Amino acid sequence: MTITAAADGSALGNPGPAGWAWYIDDAQWRAGGWPRATNNQGELMAVIDLLHATAHRADEQLHVLCDSQYVINSVTQWMPGWKRRGWRKADGKPVLNRELLETLDQAMQGRQVRFEWVKGHAGHPLNEAADDKARAAATAYQRGQEPEAGPGIAAAAPSPKVPLAAPPQQDTLF
Repeated sequence: MTITAAADGSALGNPGPAGWAWYIDDAQWRAGGWPRATNNQGELMAVIDLLHATAHRADEQLHVLCDSQYVINSVTQWMPGWKRRGWRKADGKPVLNRELLETLDQAMQGRQVRFEWVKGHAGHPLNEAADDKARAAATAYQRGQEPEAGPGIAAAAPSPKVPLAAPPQQDTLF
């Protein structure tokens, strides 16, 4: 069986109050964020948390719908080179969001994960739901409130601690 989920991030300002979310259906979704982060960090964290939430079903393929070319290219194209070069880009500069990317890389080990790019804000139901929840989390942080975290997945182990309170470094738009 395949688990299909959308993952998305949102930042109100970039950086600014930020949120992330993944969404399978109304009974299975999760969201979070930070008082200050970037959209890219939210996009990465959504996929990381989705991988952790579905780890108890690691024998099933995970189909991730994502509107972030940054996330998809990071995983499918750039990461092997970054790792070979000690987490440096081709120009020798350090890879931004390294801690989140290393966490993502580790969470993908032993998993069958297929990424599919979907155009953001184009009416795809799962992507729109993830976007709404990520934006709601960012808006909650903007108001100084905790966002609604969502139900997660029944029987899922708690997600390991990753840098949720403060992202490791600020990135810039690609």
